[in-house]
Amino acid sequence: MTEVTMVRIYLTEGESQLQTLLKRLRDWEKLSGVTVFRGISGYGDSGVIHGSNLLDLSLNLPIVIEFFDETGKIDQIWDHLNELIKPGHMIRWQAQINK
Repeated sequence: MTEVTMVRIYLTEGESQLQTLLKRLRDWEKLSGVTVFRGISGYGDSGVIHGSNLLDLSLNLPIVIEFFDETGKIDQIWDHLNELIKPGHMIRWQAQINK
């Protein structure tokens, strides 16, 4: 087992940050992998529920970006991303990966 730090970032599609963030994580931060999840519903600061159903395809659905790496590398990335991501929309925790 190897210790890593997991990071999860919460956005909405309407914030238009996804492509910029993915490019930064790949090209600048040199992460080996990132996963993006598209939520079917959720709410945040505004309290407005954003959702998708057959009658209404919202273009402002929740997006979750998740990645992990060595803690030292995540510490550096965290500082860089803290300037881009709204307060309260980025979390991290310790985890173990199989090796």
